[in-house]
Amino acid sequence: MCEMCPEVGMSRRALMRVGAGMLAFAPLTGEALAQPARKADTPDAALNLLLSGNERYVANKPNEQDFSATRIARSQGQAPFAAILGCADSRVAPELAFDQGPGDLFVVRVAGNFVTPDGLASLEFGAAVLGTKVIMVLGHSSCGAVDATVSALQKGNDLPGHIADLVRAMKPGIEPVLKQTGDDLAKRAVIANVRYNVQRLQQEKPILADMVASGKLRVVGGVYDLATGKVSLV
Repeated sequence: MCEMCPEVGMSRRALMRVGAGMLAFAPLTGEALAQPARKADTPDAALNLLLSGNERYVANKPNEQDFSATRIARSQGQAPFAAILGCADSRVAPELAFDQGPGDLFVVRVAGNFVTPDGLASLEFGAAVLGTKVIMVLGHSSCGAVDATVSALQKGNDLPGHIADLVRAMKPGIEPVLKQTGDDLAKRAVIANVRYNVQRLQQEKPILADMVASGKLRVVGGVYDLATGKVSLV
């Protein structure tokens, strides 16, 4: 765990017991209603679903979806196949970008798509309890939080309110690129921020790191291009 993150109060086994209790309860109407089925059961299959869905989105050929058809089943539980740590930017909607329906993605969002203690706990719950097979840290082009961090690190801007907290949190991932030469600083900063948080999640113990090591979970990074809608792995 990082220094800023609280210690996990429950073991993974205890966490899963709690989650199982939460997910197992279903009202009976003569017989138990079927719960949703997960679309992918391996990390590779889950990542392929994300990327193929994004290809449909870019081509403007999304799958037809009847959101009401599985609403009753979703009321009995959830089985997301992937988790997304995404930016809060209103222009980036993960379910649309990956052409997935309700119940398919477990989404955590914060401006700058970086790991917070609460976000980490949510992603741990998604992986250990809900069974997500892949976590994607999803950055995007023209990210205001990244640009603000770059500007503050370069010029020492005094950002108002709690916005300065974003800069402090994103500094470790972005600061190294300021010392490098080359064009497209904004683009390089977005990629560096994504990669830094991918590495953090891969190493977070006791839950995520163990699942990654055992092959039950994969953590990857992607960048969403606002102009095209395409997600590129980084």
